[in-house]
Amino acid sequence: MRGMDAVLVSGGAGYIGSHVVKRLVEAGRPVVVMDNESTGHRETVRAVEALTGREIPYIPGDVGDGDGVRRIVEEYRVGAVMHFAAKSVVAESVRHPEVYFSENVAKGIAFFQALCEAGVSRIVLSSTAAVYGNPERVPIPEEHPVRPINPYGASKVMLEQVLGWLETTFPMRWVALRYFNAAGADPSGRLGERHDPETHLIPIVLEAALGRRERVTVFGTDYDTPDGTCIRDYIHVLDLADAHLEALAALEDGHPSAIFNVGTGLGHSVLEVIRMAEEVCGRTVPVELGARRPGDPPVLVADGGRLREIGWQPRYGLWEIVASAWAWHSGEGR
Repeated sequence: MRGMDAVLVSGGAGYIGSHVVKRLVEAGRPVVVMDNESTGHRETVRAVEALTGREIPYIPGDVGDGDGVRRIVEEYRVGAVMHFAAKSVVAESVRHPEVYFSENVAKGIAFFQALCEAGVSRIVLSSTAAVYGNPERVPIPEEHPVRPINPYGASKVMLEQVLGWLETTFPMRWVALRYFNAAGADPSGRLGERHDPETHLIPIVLEAALGRRERVTVFGTDYDTPDGTCIRDYIHVLDLADAHLEALAALEDGHPSAIFNVGTGLGHSVLEVIRMAEEVCGRTVPVELGARRPGDPPVLVADGGRLREIGWQPRYGLWEIVASAWAWHSGEGR
């Protein structure tokens, strides 16, 4: 056995997962990473090892492999799981809903079943603000009706519901963290946001500033917002990582299963983000105005009061988010 009460991080070689792995290691928690490397990168885990000075068990594998999951739980004495492994591109989910329900829901159910049967008692799920669809009120509280308008959001609603039903059968408790827009990078410059293809606004803007892409396309300028572009609540990936540790600590302290929004409560439009990037990097970002994308709500801003009640507090604003991402993308911190 290589650890007592380890935390298994599925998708731990990805963007958010790797930052959470780093925080868990810094907190002294035994950690094991499982990733099928469809979007994650093994070298990201190596970077965490270099930054923390600790070897991290790494298993290339898929969460849909129930037997493999049970072996990991037994070998590493896993007592808690943080589940990040999923497909997460809204536009792709609209084009290929069958893929999202297969990868996120079917494999997620197999994963949870294997964990529960192996005796894992605490699960933290990476969920999303996309569950709310077009919100009736902003900031959005957790009690807001869930009406996803894309298959990605629908897949996360289903996973939350599955966990709720599993709790009626197995001795486990869970937390679902509904992220708003994760962004930013570790201050070391060794960990950051890397997707292929890249679909998130801040990396795209910074790539355009660096000349790695011709322009930024602003999808929709006729929304009912002050400047006509979509508004989002951007949360620094370090604040998001801390939210996972707080959620796990709450479960270990006996907190009942719960759903928490993870956001700052402040919204920024697409054009505001572009202007902030220009200010941070001192360069002009070429912009092209385009049509709306299917599945994009006009405004998503969190009411994050419930998470603050268990001790979490965001530390970073938009400037720090963009500046840390710029250090990563420009290589200034490497």
